[in-house]
Amino acid sequence: MSDPARIEFLGAPGSPYTRKMLAILRYRRIAHNMLWGGHRGDQERYPKPKVRLLPTFYFPKGDGEFEAVVDSTFILRRLEGEYKGRAVIPSDPALGFLNYLIEDFADEWLTKAMFHYRWAYQADIDNAGPLLTFWHNPQLSADEAAGFSDYISQRQIERLYVVGSNDVTAKTIEDSYERLIAILSDLIQAKGYVLGARPSSADFALYGQLTQLALVDPTPAAILNKRVPRLRAWIDRVDDLSGLEPQDSDWLSSDGAADRLKPLLAEIGRVYTPFLLANAAAVQNGEKSFTTMIDGREWSQPTFPYQAKCLGWLRDEFAAMPAQSRKAVVDVFAVTGCTPLIEGEEQ
Repeated sequence: MSDPARIEFLGAPGSPYTRKMLAILRYRRIAHNMLWGGHRGDQERYPKPKVRLLPTFYFPKGDGEFEAVVDSTFILRRLEGEYKGRAVIPSDPALGFLNYLIEDFADEWLTKAMFHYRWAYQADIDNAGPLLTFWHNPQLSADEAAGFSDYISQRQIERLYVVGSNDVTAKTIEDSYERLIAILSDLIQAKGYVLGARPSSADFALYGQLTQLALVDPTPAAILNKRVPRLRAWIDRVDDLSGLEPQDSDWLSSDGAADRLKPLLAEIGRVYTPFLLANAAAVQNGEKSFTTMIDGREWSQPTFPYQAKCLGWLRDEFAAMPAQSRKAVVDVFAVTGCTPLIEGEEQ
């Protein structure tokens, strides 16, 4: 690392989590070096993470060595502790929990729409294959690029089942996406961001997925551009919010969050809550796949142990709050369908 004061991390333009973290670093004015995947030598200079995911951050360990860290949820919270000011996590515990839930929803449910649209429609496949290829290495010859593009596309299409995308679930995924973008457009019109007049990690998580859905993949982009141009413009602005000067008063109060966030929480309760519960139960029972009902339709997919952990982490976050904050969340969750996420936890 040429400058130890600058964070270096590896990512790719087609990774929504890379875009999420890059926008957070810009907003928080944290000095950084962006290492695009495919750069010669970048991955050889640093240790490899236990699980290869993007983005990968390389944090100094203090002995001249580096630690390779993945998972944007925990990286951004590490940065919150190490860099002061311009926080992306609300200080109010109840609002902070709602932020955590919405961020998790974006990272783990909205990404299903991103993956589905990219590899379920031929126009999107034809668009994504070459882009992913040249994002990795823009110096490939035409013949090399064609072969690599075909390989990537076929591999990803064969993995659609992993996120639950199939002919039966397609309508559930697409209907949820269309409802969500309308909800987000209304939230932005009211205050500028989901949790008030300043961005939170939930905004950046939503933005990361939407950089793909609205800017890269033609089918979901056409839907978003036609129906919610406000949201399309917002995505461009969130790309670099380094000039925004946030104030503590810009956050919603936990009381004000109830009515404002009800439509978004109702969408989370409608689709993400039943998914999380069914997946966690299947993981606990040692099942390799599960079938449940989401939004009145059958949903089948392989179990995903990480998303079972997501439910556990959500419940840990809830249990760690003061009693008054837990009560505030319980009240906000009323009639949204999100209450099962915290049932069984101390209230």
